[in-house]
Amino acid sequence: MQKKQFLRLDSPVQYIKGIGPKKASYFKKLNIENVKDLLFLVPRRYLDYSNVLKIKDLKINDEATVIGRIHLIEIKKAVRRGEIVNVLLRDETGSVVLRWFNRPDLKNKFKIGDWLMVSGKVTFFYSKQFINPIYEIIGDEESIPETISGTIIPIYPLTEGLSIWDIRRAMNIALELCLDEVVETIPEYILKKNELPAMKKALKDLHFPQTVNEAIKARRRLVYDEFFFFELALARRRLKVKSQEGVPLKKTGKLTDLFLNSLNFELTAGQKKVIDEITADLARPKPMNRLLQGDVGSGKTVIALYTLLVAVENDYQGAMMVPTEIRADQHYLNHIPVLEKIGVKSGLLTSSIKGSTREEVIKQILNGEAKIVFGTHALIEEGINFKNLGLAIIDEQHRFGVMQRAALVNKGINPHFLVLSATPIPRTLALTLYGDLDISTLTEKPAGRGEVITKLYTEKEKLKVYQFIHTELLKGRQAFVVCPIIEKSEKLELKSVKEVYEEIQSVFSDFTVGLIHGRLNTQERINVMSEFRNGKITILVATTVIEVGVDIPNATIMLILHPERFGLAQLHQLRGRIGRGAERSYCLLILNKFVSPETFERLMFFEKNNDGFALARKDMQLRGPGEILGKRQHGLPDIRIGDLEEDQELLFLARDDAFEIINKDPELRMTEHLPIRKYLKEFSAKEDLLRIG
Repeated sequence: MQKKQFLRLDSPVQYIKGIGPKKASYFKKLNIENVKDLLFLVPRRYLDYSNVLKIKDLKINDEATVIGRIHLIEIKKAVRRGEIVNVLLRDETGSVVLRWFNRPDLKNKFKIGDWLMVSGKVTFFYSKQFINPIYEIIGDEESIPETISGTIIPIYPLTEGLSIWDIRRAMNIALELCLDEVVETIPEYILKKNELPAMKKALKDLHFPQTVNEAIKARRRLVYDEFFFFELALARRRLKVKSQEGVPLKKTGKLTDLFLNSLNFELTAGQKKVIDEITADLARPKPMNRLLQGDVGSGKTVIALYTLLVAVENDYQGAMMVPTEIRADQHYLNHIPVLEKIGVKSGLLTSSIKGSTREEVIKQILNGEAKIVFGTHALIEEGINFKNLGLAIIDEQHRFGVMQRAALVNKGINPHFLVLSATPIPRTLALTLYGDLDISTLTEKPAGRGEVITKLYTEKEKLKVYQFIHTELLKGRQAFVVCPIIEKSEKLELKSVKEVYEEIQSVFSDFTVGLIHGRLNTQERINVMSEFRNGKITILVATTVIEVGVDIPNATIMLILHPERFGLAQLHQLRGRIGRGAERSYCLLILNKFVSPETFERLMFFEKNNDGFALARKDMQLRGPGEILGKRQHGLPDIRIGDLEEDQELLFLARDDAFEIINKDPELRMTEHLPIRKYLKEFSAKEDLLRIG
């Protein structure tokens, strides 16, 4: 009698029969290190084997799926360019040709004897064939078709060296030996209310469902768990913050009225409403925790400065931490004139500020002479101490880690806290994702701003683009030219900012061209930006250091080179540097090479959309919520399975359940909530971070 393998949830996957150290290294690429990780690996999709046809039954022009074994592989040169990968696939009833055009990545992907699942449209050219079909390699063992016959096949994310069959076989062993160890984390009354399966059944149905519906319900359960514990952490943090004592900061008008009177424009109705919300928060004896989100150019900075002045009116200091040195420079330089005029001393602290200048700034922060301090992460370094920090503002919060944001807040004793974000998302989603923060949203832009037209061009049309820019510059306008890298990259075939600078100088020799990038020191950056602002520089060649915080009303041209290298949110931020004045502005993108259909679709979407909310939603679909919202941080349960757009109904359901439980049982002492309490222990040490998360 064969000895039964001993396995636990925390056992490394290499100890599962048939895995071993080498295959375990492949599993690690999928973030699977132990049996528990394996059990919670969610399939990308499912294939219903009952819908798979035999090759002899394929009909021309039908969409179909077949399973067969590779009999021949042939790589041929295409007539015009590139290569064609031809594969002859056979089952017991016949054969079909699979043909992929311009797919060099497939040259070494297949081997004779591999079993493939193939889906696509059946066409005919001398014989039945699939052109560029979707495929899955499911293994190379003789018995595979018999083993999967009559079942629903999960299609997992794969990596080089792993087949679906490897995962399926390991999963079968893991479920058989370790499923009983899985502990239920959600109270039974919530499972019943939401018609969710128990976790053990969910895991079994996730990997070996009898029907597609079982698989859908299983995934739904896992997504609910992700959302529920995310929202529970936010609900607990919100409760804790609401119980903290803070210092009330009441608007006196002593500085804030002077500031508003100094502006050469009228605040929008939206800005006035947000200021009312913020000043009401500041006046309470509880620390404000508010998110201000608004599209690029909607006027968040004016509100931030107003809020800082409320703190100063109450004899407290305010600090504003931004992600880049150039943005810190610009905030400081832009606001010095008005702050000096109303008698408020400000300071600037970045890593580039050295020596006696740095020592003087640190001294002024400590003795309270610097009432408002603008800076980068240099503000949170050891040895930087405030006399009495009453307000902390984080600009572009997703650019900072939770630990960095916490470090700024900890420079004071429960200071008021304001987060600014130019990555707007729908309010319902924002309330759910930032459940521990109150939310203000700016939806309108200040009046009198010109239209911004966006246009995508190819390298062949560059001369035409240059001619257009030349015409605009002759009208007295200014232009940005942006490229993604400082140094030349042979590997990436990208022009460096220095090469572009030389080209622009040559092409536009009758205009003054400036250059700015992250390696310039503070004074050099300040000098270049000052000359651009004053009109001494007509064209500014830059890297993405000018992505945020630069406001030059006369700049009406934004030329972006290699736009495929940027995400939608970053492109929108760059475009936001123009259209600040009354004149019509132009955002021009030049593609210098062939890009994938997905990239081209993304850039076309950008060309047609100027709405930050629409772009943020699209970016979230393309890149996932973690990158967009900066949530892959310490102290938050991961959201890896759920889709914030597609699974919104579950997200809102989980939020309601989580907040209701915390309102009813804040300490989770009730018997039915003990499973939740036990599960939360692994996050308890980090929950304090959620105030700034």
